[in-house]
Parts: sequence; C-alpha cells; structure tokens
Amino acid sequence: MARHNATPDGNIPFTSEEEAKYDAEEKLAGENFTKFGYIDKRKTEYPAISEQLDMQFWDSENGTTTWKDAIAKVKSDNPKP
Repeated sequence: MARHNATPDGNIPFTSEEEAKYDAEEKLAGENFTKFGYIDKRKTEYPAISEQLDMQFWDSENGTTTWKDAIAKVKSDNPKP
C-alpha cells in the first residue's frame, strides 16, 4: 500500500524524500521497541504499589521474601535484551 498525505483535495502520494524519512522513523521505532519494550511489559505486570508495600510489610513481619520473589518473577519473565 502506497503511503500518502491526506489533504482536503484528496490523497497525495509521498515524495521519495518523505518515503525515506518515514522508513527511517519506522526503523527507529522498531529498534526502540526491541531495546525498551520490556519496560512497558514490566509496568503492566508489577503489582500495584500499595500491594508491594503490603508485601514488604508482611515480609518484614514474617521473615519471608514474597515481595522480592514477585519482583524477580516479573523481571525474569520480561528480561532486558
């Protein structure tokens, strides 16, 4: 599918310069996702801060490692590249 600029007068095809710029931007976006995509995945999998604080409190009371284990699992499931 050809890329184009949408205008009130209709679609105008990209120039070769616009195509090259768009290709470079897409490549950079893909590289950034490869490098940093794990961050978004981790953010969605970490327990809520209130839950983490509760884990830390009970770990200190009970001598357990619930919080550390939960965080380590998220990190190991979503490693840095």
